[in-house]
Amino acid sequence: MYKAIVSLSILSLNLVLTAGQVQLLAPAGKVEFVLATSPDGLRFSISFNDKPVIEPSPLIFVVDDLDLTSQAAIGAVEYYRLDETYPYRGVHSLAHNRCNGTKIDLVSKAGRSTLEVRAFDDGVAFRHIFTGPSGPLAPDEQTRFILPAGSIAWYHDLRGHYEGQYDHNEISMIKAGQWLAPPVTIQLPNGAGYAAITEAALIGYSGMALQADGKDGLALALAHRHPISYPYQLRYTQQDIDSVTRPARISGTITTPWRVVIVGIDLNTLVNSDIIPNLCPGPDPDLFPKGINTDWIRPGRAVWRYLDGGQATLEGAKEFCRLAGQLGFEYNVIEGYWSRWTDEQIRDLVEYAKAYKVGLWFWVHSRQLRDPDNRRAFFARLKGLGIKGAKIDFFDHEHKDVIDLYQALLEEAARNQILVNFHGANKPTGQPRTWPNELVREAVRGMESRSLQDRATHDVVLPFTRYLAGHADYTPVHLGDRRANTTWAHQIATAIVFTSPLLTYAAHPQALLDNPAVEIIKAIPATWDQTIVLPVSQIGQAAAFARRKGDVWFLGILNCPTARSITIDLGFLADGQYKATIAGDRPGEPAALEMDSAVVDRSKTLQIGLQAGGGYVAMFSR
Repeated sequence: MYKAIVSLSILSLNLVLTAGQVQLLAPAGKVEFVLATSPDGLRFSISFNDKPVIEPSPLIFVVDDLDLTSQAAIGAVEYYRLDETYPYRGVHSLAHNRCNGTKIDLVSKAGRSTLEVRAFDDGVAFRHIFTGPSGPLAPDEQTRFILPAGSIAWYHDLRGHYEGQYDHNEISMIKAGQWLAPPVTIQLPNGAGYAAITEAALIGYSGMALQADGKDGLALALAHRHPISYPYQLRYTQQDIDSVTRPARISGTITTPWRVVIVGIDLNTLVNSDIIPNLCPGPDPDLFPKGINTDWIRPGRAVWRYLDGGQATLEGAKEFCRLAGQLGFEYNVIEGYWSRWTDEQIRDLVEYAKAYKVGLWFWVHSRQLRDPDNRRAFFARLKGLGIKGAKIDFFDHEHKDVIDLYQALLEEAARNQILVNFHGANKPTGQPRTWPNELVREAVRGMESRSLQDRATHDVVLPFTRYLAGHADYTPVHLGDRRANTTWAHQIATAIVFTSPLLTYAAHPQALLDNPAVEIIKAIPATWDQTIVLPVSQIGQAAAFARRKGDVWFLGILNCPTARSITIDLGFLADGQYKATIAGDRPGEPAALEMDSAVVDRSKTLQIGLQAGGGYVAMFSR
């Protein structure tokens, strides 16, 4: 339950009101949000440890021809506080929502609106709320995020929607007009820490991206202004394109998504932030009586016939179910060739899979489910046939009409107790808190990208950029040429480092069974109780994650294309001795592993040599 507390003492500590200015502090007092009036309109700023994260920046919110911010004055201010924990499925199993919040009335000749702000110890979020004429009205935002000089940003463009390859530059060196897909991760100057800019609770509204101004700022832009992605052009008509380039109109109260700035002194703080799910409503108890732990919602590992051989036939699907059972995996994801089968054949496959304790997922094009009657029929059919999940593909845009489709699909799927994996999708914005039947979504340039040659660098950027928004269906672990410039150890480590509650392996299941590290592969879980990003991690250089499930710890390390030696302190382990099962790089043989075992405790350190594009995996059990 939320706990809202208001008192004079709290007001004096956490909320400061002066003429034309509101200052809101996070509970620990290190993160501060300031809203101030100026001759040029409202300005907001964010600081961390008394150092700027967002310099004073224009706050711009317009509804049709009503400019609600440029000449607004600050009116009444309401303060509140939230403090709760709840089960979640991400980098850890228990999320913490502790913040100070305020609702600020903005008064202008164009009308009245509310700016709601929440300050967390690891960031700030704000949103606009406007209740005006019955509508429908078209909202727009052009808020800017002005970054401190010398900030370095990691980003990709919108050509592939959310399946881009990352670049990084000092903010002033990013050319004017460059599009950046959130989350955009920022390394602040002078050792001030890190930040990431994205959004949360994208519901009934168009998604946002950012556009560089060629100086020091990034401007918020809604989806109707985004360039049409290549996949959308490929799959949709000119009529569809015309539709998504028109501003979305909304009837009734307009509530924007939360605009989020995550901040932290280190990468561990960024990765472990709960801000994005914290800003989303909890699940409907009628659909999810036990919330995220509702009985039919079961994360798991999956085999997948698509990137590494296997027959696209009924018998081929049965073979993959049998092999999934040998691995102890919970699911088999089947692409569109299932549509050639009769219901009788599908029921036969479902019964065959049950014998191996394997559930089935079926792929479908999102276009087939736009019509409400088609949606109802599709999910009802899956439920009647005993199918566990739907992999729904090809959204490729963030216009409100597309965002509304995501919500409709999740609701209809939930009514039929069907799990969901979105592909060709936009960034997650906390949906699994509201809709725990969403196990994963793509929104990442993953193993399907055959043209990605520098996979090693890409993989050591993703944990600190895209994965800050939430889970991603990278479909990790390929042991053939598709792995590009990475080693087998690197590939297996991605199954640990990349968060994916539906952990779908790209490799043929027989290749996994034949691998020397098969016992580790069988043990890697799909969800985690605890995650620690180790200090050797650097964006674009190395990602070292210690992750715990129950009382078993896993260590996954990914290296960039430069060989290196690192030292890992095992202080994350609990007291007592552990058996370590280890898979590391074999020098000069990227398609091989060096297997080892040892008895260790938390006082020990590991000296690890990583090959170019290499990796390291260790499992620590009592």
